[in-house]
Amino acid sequence: MNGIEKITQRISADAQAEIDRVLGEARAEAEKIAARYKAQADAEAADLDAKNKKAAAEREERLAGTAQMEARKAALAAKQEMVERAYDLALKKLCSLPGEKYTEVLAALLVQASSTGKEEVIFSDKDRRKVGKAAVDKANKDGGKKLTLSGETRAIPGGFILRSENVEVNCAFDTLVRLQKAETAGEVVRKLFS
Repeated sequence: MNGIEKITQRISADAQAEIDRVLGEARAEAEKIAARYKAQADAEAADLDAKNKKAAAEREERLAGTAQMEARKAALAAKQEMVERAYDLALKKLCSLPGEKYTEVLAALLVQASSTGKEEVIFSDKDRRKVGKAAVDKANKDGGKKLTLSGETRAIPGGFILRSENVEVNCAFDTLVRLQKAETAGEVVRKLFS
């Protein structure tokens, strides 16, 4: 080997060593950058995962709350329906009392509802034919009244309407049950659902 070849080899070896050194530094720097970005990506992924879990938990809580509210609404609606049925049944039983008992109830109500004792009593067509005269006669006898049976009838399920001049007092059973419902609904709920 002559001197020029040695110098060339040495330059080449030095250049290769410099290339290897620069490549090593570049690889090390690239690994540092990659590690930094991987750590940043992992942190962001963990942050997103935590946010997603929190959002999922909040959504689950909202859905559970909504489901509980819907269940309470359904239970309340069922209770209200049962209360309505109780009052409907009461009206039905009141309207279907046996003849003599029905007459007694009507007569007692007539005595209670009459203020002047001289009102005209309006029944449904069916009640007028079946018990009208008997109820008015019994009320007049028991209460010392002078009520009269009207020739007019009304479409009511049971009970009567008292008329005195221009004033009418509605004692139809559906009206009386509705009025009692306003006063007794709380007690009915307690008895049905205690």
